[in-house]
Amino acid sequence: MCTGKCSKCIGITLFPLAVCAIVSNILLYFPNGQVLQRSEITDLVWFFHGILGAGILVILPAFMMLGAGGAGCCANRCGVSGHLCVEMALEMILSVLGFAGGAYCVVISSLGLIWGPLCDTGNGEYLYPFRNDTLKDNYLFNQTTWSICKQPENIILWNIILFSILLAIGVIEAILCFIQVINGLTGFICGTCMRRRKVSIQMKKHIFQISFITIAFRYPLEY
Repeated sequence: MCTGKCSKCIGITLFPLAVCAIVSNILLYFPNGQVLQRSEITDLVWFFHGILGAGILVILPAFMMLGAGGAGCCANRCGVSGHLCVEMALEMILSVLGFAGGAYCVVISSLGLIWGPLCDTGNGEYLYPFRNDTLKDNYLFNQTTWSICKQPENIILWNIILFSILLAIGVIEAILCFIQVINGLTGFICGTCMRRRKVSIQMKKHIFQISFITIAFRYPLEY
């Protein structure tokens, strides 16, 4: 199993996902393309779940995976040098952080979808009109309630689309990073076993050579 090639494929997939997460999070600050005051922006946006969670924390392992992808198969990636072992351990640690970032994005995005956006209900005061709704009566399943929000225009649809995108990205990133953690462990174990097997073969070869020389000296050939 070539864990290096698998890492490269995962890294190539994670990088554009992380970029999309960052862009989506930034767009949440400008609902319907409008520039609002900080107090008029949904509070969950300030948790940076797309910029930090599904963005930076995933870009770091993605870069590491792209670099490790050229190292080849498991037997060549670990067990040959301590430097490669350290590199692989760092890659697994960053993958765990990437998994945590993706999971964090999933949690905040889910809350953003369930709780709804901050909006002007018509009296100039920005409120969260859907925060006290039960799951059964949630605005997501009752589109007629969307008219409660007057400003920013199309704020509900804007939030639903972007939070849904971030939710999907977070799920995919968490799965891929988890796969990479398993992949890294497999590569580490595979490389260690290959090294031990190689050392064992070399030792047997040396023992055979020493035994042959000893026998040759003890029982010299007579002509």
